[in-house]
Amino acid sequence: MAAQGPVSAQLLRRWRDPAAWVATTDVFFILVAVSLPWSTSLVAIFAVAALITMAPFFDAKTFLEILKRPVSFLPVALFLLAAAGTLWSDAPWGERFYSVGPAAKLLMVPVLFYHFERTARGLQVFVAFLVSCVLLMAMSWLVAFDPHLALKPGAEYGVPVKNYIDQSQEFALCAVVLAYPVISLLRAGRPVAALLLSAIILGFLVNMAFVVVSRTALVTIPVMLAVFAFLHLRWKTSVIIFCAALALSALAFTASPKLRWTIETFSRDYALYKEENRATSMGLRLEYWQKSLRFIANAPMLGHGTGSTQRLFEQAAVGRVGAAADVVRNPHNQTLNVAIQWGVLGIILLYAMWSSHLWLFRSDGLMAWIGLMVVVQNFFTSLFNSHIFDFNEGWMYVLGVGIAGAAMLKARPAQSAGTSNAVQS
Repeated sequence: MAAQGPVSAQLLRRWRDPAAWVATTDVFFILVAVSLPWSTSLVAIFAVAALITMAPFFDAKTFLEILKRPVSFLPVALFLLAAAGTLWSDAPWGERFYSVGPAAKLLMVPVLFYHFERTARGLQVFVAFLVSCVLLMAMSWLVAFDPHLALKPGAEYGVPVKNYIDQSQEFALCAVVLAYPVISLLRAGRPVAALLLSAIILGFLVNMAFVVVSRTALVTIPVMLAVFAFLHLRWKTSVIIFCAALALSALAFTASPKLRWTIETFSRDYALYKEENRATSMGLRLEYWQKSLRFIANAPMLGHGTGSTQRLFEQAAVGRVGAAADVVRNPHNQTLNVAIQWGVLGIILLYAMWSSHLWLFRSDGLMAWIGLMVVVQNFFTSLFNSHIFDFNEGWMYVLGVGIAGAAMLKARPAQSAGTSNAVQS
């Protein structure tokens, strides 16, 4: 009993300690990052647990101050528009409510700003995501050699969980983001650590070249690397790296039948769609986009309402065959997806959100680089998919912007104070 007394008193002190609750919330967000490449249900469970542990010492006044910033209220405004859009949609109510769900994750952006301005464990969340992706990469190689090791039935080649698009986006983001610390470590005279991270980058790139890669990743990786070269490398170094990358890409194209087949599908899919009306991946996208523009023209200001997309495609498919007869809930373009449902107002909010988040990461440093790459990747991949509303890519955006953005917001007042003191002195 004497022993139990101090233990219970210590537990009570921990229960009343705000720092203990903050640390617990950090752990749950780390678990969200670890589980994101592997599971959808675990992400939801850990995210809810994180919100619960924030509740006991939640500072509503501070949160409302954070919510006044454009980087915070624009994601919330986009969600509120999705919720309001149910009022003028003529889709079944079940479809309207279902279509609000994908935008709900945007509500986590100001929550992450609020929490990670109070804690210094944001980088640990990103490290946890990187480690999880490295383990997924190792598992991908194993599944490529033995498909029976996949964690789901009927898995694609080299894809142990989920799908190759999600996997490619995760690997591409990790590979490009790691380029910044590699350069920083080399400049700091730490070649061993730089080589270790370079090996991880190479592992991701080789996996995408020889196992599986999405065409979206193939398009966006050069853009992300170009941003990196423009911001962090001298032009002579950029030219050398560009020539080396071009040579390695040619070698990978020659040596990897999988990569060669993926690249060749661009022209082949287009030809089959135009000549034979085949429902190829590229052909379907072109079909979706053409129809989407007609839908938008019919309701340009406020759109057709939340959840209306599938009904519109069903009406447009009547009496059609081939690619033209395909019905979809998502037109595979974020701008079109938003415009069909919420018109010009939705487009304004979407691009205002992207722009505000890009501006947030205009500083230098690792956290700024992570946030910048998350926004750049999401913007360019959203030309071919609705990645804000997709589960994996949407959560990558929310976590990346929310946590890295919190570091930027936390640093800005200190920078302003330092500038003010310098002027006074």
